[in-house]
Amino acid sequence: MNKKIIKTALIFGVIAIIFGAFGAHALKKVLNPEQLIGFETGVRYQMYHAFFLLFFGLTTIVAEEKKKVIYYLVLTGILLFSGSIYLLSTKEITSIDISSIGFITPIGGLLLILAWLLLLKRCFDK
Repeated sequence: MNKKIIKTALIFGVIAIIFGAFGAHALKKVLNPEQLIGFETGVRYQMYHAFFLLFFGLTTIVAEEKKKVIYYLVLTGILLFSGSIYLLSTKEITSIDISSIGFITPIGGLLLILAWLLLLKRCFDK
């Protein structure tokens, strides 16, 4: 499980760097400041959680069999939170409008919060 977590962390990190550079250069010319700030928020939270997964994959604080739930909370949380922010921020240039299901952004955020809380709980279980 640890190897899978670390690989996922590295993939999310690489994608966050690519998206950050894309936002700072290419999207800066086509998005308004509010949309760009939204896009950067998605990148920032994706990178925070790439670091979270990297630490989490390397730690022995949590028993191996208990890591799966936290891993899937973070994975799903990033996809819903950052992914929906990327789509909402770029809807004018991609023609992908997920406004009707924009509620997935806070659901993704809630999953990320739950992952942190579960890790906190696991730290105190020992």
